[in-house]
Amino acid sequence: MLFLQSITIVRPATVTDEYGNEQDDWGPGATRIPVDGVNVQPQGGSVEDTDDRQVTVTGWRLYTPRRMDLDLRETDRIESDGMTLQVTGEVARWPAPGGGVHHIEADLKEVD
Repeated sequence: MLFLQSITIVRPATVTDEYGNEQDDWGPGATRIPVDGVNVQPQGGSVEDTDDRQVTVTGWRLYTPRRMDLDLRETDRIESDGMTLQVTGEVARWPAPGGGVHHIEADLKEVD
């Protein structure tokens, strides 16, 4: 019963600005990949940053069931339950005995 959530992986398009620099474009050109059967759970609580402005950062963790690999990259975002979450760090692909991927885990953060 743990893997009942649906998410959307959002991968930015790449655009070139007026100075020739490549930038991520999260608008209509971004690729959207729907995924069913995963688990997104809170992790590590929330941290408040009040130096320049009031910001709350909440940690989340994405888990897949056994034998489920995702085309998920550290540069992607996840949409889940009305939140937009940023992938932070490398996506952990746990090896299965005999080869392949047992499951993946990814750290995510939501910034309000």
